[in-house]
Amino acid sequence: MSSLFANLSHTVLDDESGSVRYFPDCVPPALAQSWFEILREQVAWNSFRRVMYEREVDVPRLVATFDLTAADLPEPIRAARAVAERFSAHVFNSVGVNRYRDGNDSVAPHNDKLDDLVHGAPIALLSLGSVRRFTMTTKTTPRRHLHLDLEPGSLLVMSYDTQLHLDHSVPKTRTDVGERISLAFRDRPAVRRTRTSWRRK
Repeated sequence: MSSLFANLSHTVLDDESGSVRYFPDCVPPALAQSWFEILREQVAWNSFRRVMYEREVDVPRLVATFDLTAADLPEPIRAARAVAERFSAHVFNSVGVNRYRDGNDSVAPHNDKLDDLVHGAPIALLSLGSVRRFTMTTKTTPRRHLHLDLEPGSLLVMSYDTQLHLDHSVPKTRTDVGERISLAFRDRPAVRRTRTSWRRK
């Protein structure tokens, strides 16, 4: 895979592992900040626990999920969806919203479960708030790593095939970082779609 992670232009990866494209300036800074503040204050954030390595642990971030076909979809998510669909050239029906409160909040290396995705559909990640590092690692040896600092207002689009060949994560950091919210747009089979409540304050 000689072309893997060859450059950090808009096309980050495009080979047999799939494609990854990064668009750093999708949303103007003031608008991205406005979306961040609205979502931070008004989403009904959830915390939960899961079993990892034979013990139950707290998931180190806050989360919410929205069905994009809902009539009462919050306006920042509706607007962000339009951005994600424009740059990815794909129509999504679900979004997972993740809130990273500080450097201790994270996502462990993983790939999305394929039965949770429509076959062939990409995943689009729109970032708001503070910059956080996003890491992708090949599943086969020799391991190769890509580190991207995702800027607010940026969009990262991963093709379906990347879930077969790469793991992705948001590592913990000791650096003093502010809050970040990511919107992970997906095309899910109808039976897999869920929606959380929207709380106005």
